[in-house]
Amino acid sequence: MRRLPPVLRCRDLFSTWLRSCPGLRRLSTEAASNPANKTQLYLSRSHEPLVNLALEHHLLRTSAPTSTVLLLYVNEPCVVIGRNQNPWLEADLVELARSGVALVRRRSGGGTVFHDLGNVNYSVICPTSAFDRDRHAQMVVRALAALGRQARVNARHDIVIDDEAFCTLKVSGSAYKVTRLRALHHGTCLLRSPNLSKISGLLRSPAATVIKARGVESVRSKVANLDLGNDEFEAAVVDQFRDMYGGHCHVKEEFSTADALSIDGVADAHREMEAAAWVYGQTPQFTLSSYPSEDDPRPRAMLPFDENELRMRFVARHGKLEQLDIKVKGQSIHGSGLVGLALHEVTSWSQPLTKTAMDWKLADRAGHWLDKMLGVVHISNSDSTQ
Repeated sequence: MRRLPPVLRCRDLFSTWLRSCPGLRRLSTEAASNPANKTQLYLSRSHEPLVNLALEHHLLRTSAPTSTVLLLYVNEPCVVIGRNQNPWLEADLVELARSGVALVRRRSGGGTVFHDLGNVNYSVICPTSAFDRDRHAQMVVRALAALGRQARVNARHDIVIDDEAFCTLKVSGSAYKVTRLRALHHGTCLLRSPNLSKISGLLRSPAATVIKARGVESVRSKVANLDLGNDEFEAAVVDQFRDMYGGHCHVKEEFSTADALSIDGVADAHREMEAAAWVYGQTPQFTLSSYPSEDDPRPRAMLPFDENELRMRFVARHGKLEQLDIKVKGQSIHGSGLVGLALHEVTSWSQPLTKTAMDWKLADRAGHWLDKMLGVVHISNSDSTQ
């Protein structure tokens, strides 16, 4: 790709605006909710995913109903699932834990995305009456064009590029949350992610062929970096936002993690979103089965036990085991003692399975298989000393 012309650094842009802004320098609910502040711009310097998502939610709830808000932020490595998604189906939880990648559930719908320091997240909050799924995606496309990158919005409202091999590659996905008065559109744009080759592996669940779930399942797409710096992308998006909304921002703020968490509403949202009850407990009902059935006829991958020797099927709701059916050599065995287990709290499935009438050797094989399917991480001695 050709070298881009120099652009104004986003930090310099914000510093200039902040110096010229009369009053209201700190992150303020009062400023966000003031009807006089029609256009608002926020740049987060926190890289903590929960802080940024909590602030986003706070601005959605408290910003003036007639205002339009732009929030830009960059997160440390994390996998972000949609409001109605299943973490056991959307990601390889073992690999996330081993890689130190956080798992986060957002409040908006849509599919699962990967964030790291090589992509920028943009969030636009506007009146519901003015909401359009493509409006602000097109804003980002114009920003990319100003930086020499030709992109377009496809039928799924994603931002894509068409490379020389006539292959369409996704560079930005979007998700939405719409309330009676306010609408949120946020997306992440791949710029120089160092983890591009790892994303598909992190988002490939080993349980994909054995789980049948309610809720939203992600649509997989080939992705690409745009080879742009974070600052130049932020500056270009800000320029387009200002052009769309009259060139003047009534509130312009740059803030840190501490600034954001000093606001009660942000701190409360942060606490809620970091709780297991939110990350796992919001999961819609799903069924895991070791064998094909009329409801789920898909073939199963190779199992560590013979299908005629052992059949397991359980139903989970809100992240807890609700129903368990086990048959050993065609005979049902009692497993009601496992009902109510929180899946994310199980450290080894072999242990609860031995409490049934199952032979301990079979329980061990079945337990290790469930550990793999449900993301139980086994820490070896070498892992613990690193």
